[in-house]
Amino acid sequence: MIVNAINSGNLPEAERLCRAHLQRQPDDENLLVLLTVSLQLQQRFDEAAAICLRLTELFPDSSLHWCNYASMLLAAGSFAEAEAAFATSIRLDPRNTVPRVQSGLMWIRTKEYLRARDALLDAFEIDPDSPMVRIHAANACCLCQDFQGTEGLLKPWREWLPLNDDALQLELAKLLQLMSQVPASEALLEDIVTRNPSYTEARLILAQIYERKNQLDQAEAALQSIVSTGAADAGAMANEAVHLRATLARRHGDAPLAVALLEQCGPRHPDDYTHYFELAHARDNSGDASGAMQALHIAHRLQVKELEIASPEFFRPGAKAMPADVVQVSGDAYRKWPSLIAPEAESSPVFIVGFPRSGTTLLEQMLDAHPQLQSMDENPFFNRLAGKLRQHDARILDNLDVLRQYDCDELRKHYLIMVSERIKRRWDAQLVDKNPLNMLWMPMIFRLFPRAKFILALRHPCDVVLSCYMQNFRSSILGAACSTLERLAAAYVQSMQYWLEDVGIFQPDLLVSRYEDLVADFPGQSQRIARFLNLEDAEPLQNFDQHARSKGYIGTPSYTQVIEPVNKRGLDRWKKYPREFEPVLPILEPMLRHWGYAGEAGR
Repeated sequence: MIVNAINSGNLPEAERLCRAHLQRQPDDENLLVLLTVSLQLQQRFDEAAAICLRLTELFPDSSLHWCNYASMLLAAGSFAEAEAAFATSIRLDPRNTVPRVQSGLMWIRTKEYLRARDALLDAFEIDPDSPMVRIHAANACCLCQDFQGTEGLLKPWREWLPLNDDALQLELAKLLQLMSQVPASEALLEDIVTRNPSYTEARLILAQIYERKNQLDQAEAALQSIVSTGAADAGAMANEAVHLRATLARRHGDAPLAVALLEQCGPRHPDDYTHYFELAHARDNSGDASGAMQALHIAHRLQVKELEIASPEFFRPGAKAMPADVVQVSGDAYRKWPSLIAPEAESSPVFIVGFPRSGTTLLEQMLDAHPQLQSMDENPFFNRLAGKLRQHDARILDNLDVLRQYDCDELRKHYLIMVSERIKRRWDAQLVDKNPLNMLWMPMIFRLFPRAKFILALRHPCDVVLSCYMQNFRSSILGAACSTLERLAAAYVQSMQYWLEDVGIFQPDLLVSRYEDLVADFPGQSQRIARFLNLEDAEPLQNFDQHARSKGYIGTPSYTQVIEPVNKRGLDRWKKYPREFEPVLPILEPMLRHWGYAGEAGR
């Protein structure tokens, strides 16, 4: 009868029956468990915790009861007591993954991401075949900026289907989206929505994916369907729906409406820096430069609070403006490198580099539109190769001359394996590797592909700094570099100085593509790029916007720009912010002078 009452949702009756029977059998384990369930489902967590405590007193060696007690304490908001109870549960049964997973989820909730990752990776070591454990551990790795760990944990995800758990499938879909596996994420979300149309969160994320794929009509229709059914009339889902409405309004050119919507709904939660980035873009588009900068300052202040949890070393006194752990090689060290067999230029990737927001995505989409070339979304392949070498022997990166023919061949092979995991490789096309911060990895790249062609995307440093400051970068390195306009300007100068030093040492086959020249004479500059890459026909490069539209998902902040023909809207945007750039110009002065922008900065 008690179980029937719980299953039918008559929780007060289930509670009454439990208490009546407990008067005769006060220590009955099953009755106490059923009473806990009825109280939990009524969200009376303090009372449920008291019953669980009684069970731990009656059965002090039961890992299960201690885990349940911890879960009720957690639901009641008693985090310190929950931590102690989870620890007891783990001590009583070290091979039980449930308390480890639950404690990991608790640490995620309290934003102690490193502790969460440790707890969940411990659970993974015990049960590496559990999809639930792997998905939660992957989420913790992602929150710690350990994207390689996330990718490794999710690698066999197709083998787990069907998951038979919509909440877990939604978490998997979110992680795949973050890892740029958007078609897979979209398929998982559509599967949830087909089976469970009332799952509003899944429907909203699916609508957001349509917008990210530039399928605005589908996004509008999906959002309208949610709103018309009243599925997002209140709470967090209502707020999320308004944010999507604002995004679509801005995409359709109605920035004032986007501002009004965002100001009306406010942030999703107190630390919602994404809201303030969205608000800044909308205010900037509507001509409110002061309001845009005010929102950006709030966004970065909140973002730094989160980044300091996963990467505190980036914010310590003396930390570099661009805190990337890159390889630096002197001219003397380079001259000691042994001469090795390496691929010719046509068998090497074409590397598009440049500080973020300098026009690298535009160049990538131009080259990808050519049938003789094939690009991929940004991937930190050389960071990973460096990590592989560090694991083998950290000293190698300081002495790349120790790499011999076999080592370089193996590293190139590993690079191609990583590429082939990302895209379906067309072996009749030359690979284009676009990653802006590969500009910091010239020594590693040159060691493996010394005959490769490089294209440096260049844009007015002030426009670059402003555009970066307006971006919600996922990378903790970029997030830290963008924490203030002054630090961002210093990061730009630091990165460019590294690049110029490396170019002076290695003398790569290099083309500098200036954004302002590309906009002023797109056909002529397209021809120039085609000649550099030995392409006979430059016309496909000039039709990049049509090609970009056909691609679907574009995993960079430029996804809304590269589906349009080249235009001048991105020029001199920084001049709307003269007061903010007053302290920035002296920092940028060396690079403004070097690249010939000094006169423009003074105007």
